[in-house]
Amino acid sequence: MKIKTRLILLILLVFTTSSYTFSQSAKVPPFQMVLHTGKLFRAQNLPLGKPIIIVYFSPECEECHKFLEEMLEKYDDFVSASIAMITYVPVEKVKPYVSENNLDKYPNIYIGTEGNSLFVANYYRIRNFPFVALFDKNGNLIKRYLSTEVNVNDLILHLKNL
Repeated sequence: MKIKTRLILLILLVFTTSSYTFSQSAKVPPFQMVLHTGKLFRAQNLPLGKPIIIVYFSPECEECHKFLEEMLEKYDDFVSASIAMITYVPVEKVKPYVSENNLDKYPNIYIGTEGNSLFVANYYRIRNFPFVALFDKNGNLIKRYLSTEVNVNDLILHLKNL
């Protein structure tokens, strides 16, 4: 009898924990990353009252380059948002990416690495790049884009509707 009770409790614990993790994915994850400057940056450092865009990328990813290029071409449509670009590669590989793309000149783009913690990657179960998530000014998830679905024009449309 005790074994059955323990098994039921274990199953309930697993179910409760997994549903809690899933329900939390509707909010901005409490991430932290090391910026290309070496400074620690946390989700709570994002300016309040602005929509948030999280872009999970890899500097070696061709689709990520295309997405960034198109986003920067239409940068005026993204000025109202805070953009956190997060990767897993070492900061030494992020620095040249920032320089090559002149990302220092965009004050609302925060770019860095979460290193091997892979917190955001695991939070959203990211398997392909780029991954993009749009949140309203209260941190509520509006839309997620998987690598095959990333469309800058659709992202702009949703951003304008906030």
